[in-house]
Amino acid sequence: MESSGGGGGWRGSRLPGPPRMAGLLPRWVLAVFLALWAPRPGRGGLYQAGVDPVWVLEARTVRGALRGAPSAWLVQFYSSACGHCAAFAPTWRALAGDVRAWEPAIKIGVLDCGDEHNYETCKEYGIQYYPTFRYFRAFTQQFTTGENQHAGQDRELETFRQTMIDFLQNHSQEAKPPGCPPLEPMQPEKIPYFFQEKVPHYTAIIFENENSYVGREVILDLSQYENIAVKRVLDSNPAFLQKFNITSLPSSYLIYPNGSHGLIHVLKPLRSDFSSYLKSLPGVRRRLSSSPLPSPLRQTREKNVIFKELKDYDKSKLYMADLESGLHYMLRVELATHQTLEGDELKTFKNVVTLLAKLFPGRPSVMKLLETLHMWLVSLPLDRIPYNAVLDLLSNKMRISGLFLTSRVQWVGCQGSKPELRGYPCSFWKLFHALTVQAAVQPKALLNTGFEDNPQGVLRIMQRYIRDFFGCRACAQHFEEMARESMDSVKTSDGAVLWLWEKHNVVNARLAGDLSEDPAFPKVQWPTPDICPTCHQKINGLDAWDKVQVLQFLKDHYGMGNILYTYTQERADLDEKELQEDPGRDFQSQERRRSEDKIPDPEKFSDSRSRALGRLLAKDTPGPDRGKKALESKIEQDMKQAVSFLGIGFSNIDMSLCIVLYVASSFFLIIMYFFFRVRSKRWKVRYRRPSV
Repeated sequence: MESSGGGGGWRGSRLPGPPRMAGLLPRWVLAVFLALWAPRPGRGGLYQAGVDPVWVLEARTVRGALRGAPSAWLVQFYSSACGHCAAFAPTWRALAGDVRAWEPAIKIGVLDCGDEHNYETCKEYGIQYYPTFRYFRAFTQQFTTGENQHAGQDRELETFRQTMIDFLQNHSQEAKPPGCPPLEPMQPEKIPYFFQEKVPHYTAIIFENENSYVGREVILDLSQYENIAVKRVLDSNPAFLQKFNITSLPSSYLIYPNGSHGLIHVLKPLRSDFSSYLKSLPGVRRRLSSSPLPSPLRQTREKNVIFKELKDYDKSKLYMADLESGLHYMLRVELATHQTLEGDELKTFKNVVTLLAKLFPGRPSVMKLLETLHMWLVSLPLDRIPYNAVLDLLSNKMRISGLFLTSRVQWVGCQGSKPELRGYPCSFWKLFHALTVQAAVQPKALLNTGFEDNPQGVLRIMQRYIRDFFGCRACAQHFEEMARESMDSVKTSDGAVLWLWEKHNVVNARLAGDLSEDPAFPKVQWPTPDICPTCHQKINGLDAWDKVQVLQFLKDHYGMGNILYTYTQERADLDEKELQEDPGRDFQSQERRRSEDKIPDPEKFSDSRSRALGRLLAKDTPGPDRGKKALESKIEQDMKQAVSFLGIGFSNIDMSLCIVLYVASSFFLIIMYFFFRVRSKRWKVRYRRPSV
């Protein structure tokens, strides 16, 4: 009952091997050096370098490929966690193959934002949703995030080809790719020149109207062929068209090298028919290049690992590794694509953190982290927060204080037969199934949150999170439609559990047989009879659900007692060991353990930061042109300085200054000691009296 996704990485040229220095370094140093130089294994993905007709980019190659490139680029930023991206992959491959001849003018690339090695790079390019299409101009020396491509919702190949041509024509004459032929229409009065002068090649003239792209497409298709030139003329002069017997548009007129000429007769006046006819003319052949196409990137064929070895797991169990990995991806990757949270997005984020702090069935170290983050957000008087401050708090400051959330992805129940399948979408479903169950089993957990009397509370927060943050836009639209149709019918917390289960099965039915489906884990109606035989019944000979049994099964399956902690990341504390010994403790015992463990005081943790940020906002409101970045920078700097060190009010900067001052004072005292020692000796020598 999991959604699957897509992903990948660039598998191009390998790194060079390390120098031969085995005899010069100790073995342990050499081992570390070899590990650093060793090439990473090829990661599975939607696109394979050297196999698919696309340029597969990654974090270490994308800037070099785009900066100063002699050709323009169209790059798709996709995510391995986006099932829609997987379904769109054949279309993107088809587009790249269709315009392969256009590469001297414009290249087609992909970058997988679902690959952990590319997280920061996609964040730098401002990618929030998938797939995102960006154009990059030729010969651009400065870093740029590119220009958005606004294709239609259908994303047809024709639409992409036309926007690529528009983008090429928008280049200035100085920055125009040298491999791009002239695409502007020729003036009709220049046509007689081709009849007067004999040229040693064919000349094809495409007659078309102003809105047609056929002529420009044919020009680009034939740009790498020799012994032929293609021009285009608009239908601005009807008398001129009659002179060449042009009765329909588009049409093509061909002038042969021997001076003869005439209309080209093709089956249909389409780009493909015109291009195929011209390529088949005698003597017309692809131009041989003495050197490879200019590019900072060299693709090589590398065998992709299609199937990977699966971990041993029990499908009747819920794995904490899946929940924590999903939480890590949500907080550190998906939300981190938004540089600043404000308005509805900030409200949604606070609600999600509240929900997680109250209902997430996690280990004590994770719960302490979520509770502290929740209290920190509640205490902030801001209507805008730079997310880098949240990341710094999660990954640095809290970790110093012993609050810990895994920083790696480890799928178990959500693993796929390929690295790009299942993963985060599966974990996202599991996470909110667990939250709806906890809300139904422990209704007092949401007291004083504003959601205690709302049976739709968890579902509404999930809906808003998917709307505001979930990377797959097509998935978000589908979920929004389901929510509008029937979420209002949920009247009880048990009804919320069943509603989410029903809609998950609706998604499974829609995606069954889809390209995003993992063949090793097909989309089925869940739970299957082998793990819940009582959930299935026959009514008048037809299969039906026994919803009473389904509800009980969901509460058991997503309850605390069914969680396994195998494959969770280790930490030098007893949390994991204690949980493995007693995984079935109820919610009250979990709350009691949280209160018994020493948690840094959230008010002390955030009070100084809140006052500092309040002073910043009250002091001055920057102008619209220069204020946003300046305010965010000041807020972030003040936040970092105010974060407590080990819960006692000192920051990392404070401790560093103490150390520097201590060392400087020590050196000063040593210098003063030697200074007075030498001076004392000189004084004794100068004023020494002879002995009597």
